[in-house]
Amino acid sequence: MTAMTTRAPAATARRSSQRRGLLLALLRLHRTALLFWLGLVAVAAGALLWAIGPGADAAWAEYRAMGCDEGSPNLGCDLPGPANARHQTAVAVGTGLLRLLPLLTGAWAGGALIGRELESGTAQLAWTQSVSPARWLAAKLAVPALLLVTGTLALTLLHRVLWSSDRSLNGVMGWRAWHDDGVFEVNGTIAAAQALAALALGVLAGLLLRRTLPALGVAVLAVMSLVYVLDDLRPHLWPVKTAVTAPDTTPGSGGMIVEDGALTAAGARVTYPACTGEPTCEAEHGITHYYADYHPASHFWPLQLVETGVLLAVAALAAGIAFVLLRRRTGAAV
Repeated sequence: MTAMTTRAPAATARRSSQRRGLLLALLRLHRTALLFWLGLVAVAAGALLWAIGPGADAAWAEYRAMGCDEGSPNLGCDLPGPANARHQTAVAVGTGLLRLLPLLTGAWAGGALIGRELESGTAQLAWTQSVSPARWLAAKLAVPALLLVTGTLALTLLHRVLWSSDRSLNGVMGWRAWHDDGVFEVNGTIAAAQALAALALGVLAGLLLRRTLPALGVAVLAVMSLVYVLDDLRPHLWPVKTAVTAPDTTPGSGGMIVEDGALTAAGARVTYPACTGEPTCEAEHGITHYYADYHPASHFWPLQLVETGVLLAVAALAAGIAFVLLRRRTGAAV
């Protein structure tokens, strides 16, 4: 009994030491990628912080100095000055890096993280040093996932502060609507979910191809395809609202337009006639109303969460397939 009690803490200590060793080896092996990620987050955070504070202050001061305000705009107010241009550049850098993150993640995970290690034999060497294939793959997924989610959510929060504080600049300083791709994807949970899906897809590509460059290319293509498909599906992920107006009024939804057109007396939906705007146009075509299917601003979070769920499901599926594939190739229990 005493021997068993003595062996249990020793085994626990040994497993703990193995986990620390695996983590340190992983960080050393991919320190270039880690430094690149930290630099990326630092640049994006710096750009967003500057745009929130000094950049926005300078742009507003310039706007007012031009004699522009909401009460008395003049013809030159729609032309950005140098301070406004710098502000927009900082916003574009911060937002652009957040949007580029999934592609970078997929390329790194597919090419460097998995493909290179399998191609060079580093992974096989690790499996012979008391690190099981399952534990190796779990570390390859868990450690980057933690870093990615932490950094991406931090940048997302900064972007939300920027977007919320500068709503009054919309139309004045080039700010866009809540549903535009460049705003919607990085203003909630989607950016972090995209990064996780890209990581899982990249790892799967690396395991399938076991070569650096092919895995990198396939990972990037897979992530681009996923983002493109979800961009098209986004308006249909939540039920729309419908605005109907009289023929002499164009529907104004103030949200994400999914579909619009005209209604006949029988209730049929038809496209806008070519003569729209002419006095007798509606009567000639039997049009009684105009309609618009749209998502109001209140649909922001439902759309965000549904799309996030889809991305997390893709990530879970890709990770599950990766573990099954690894088990079949190594014959080890996963």
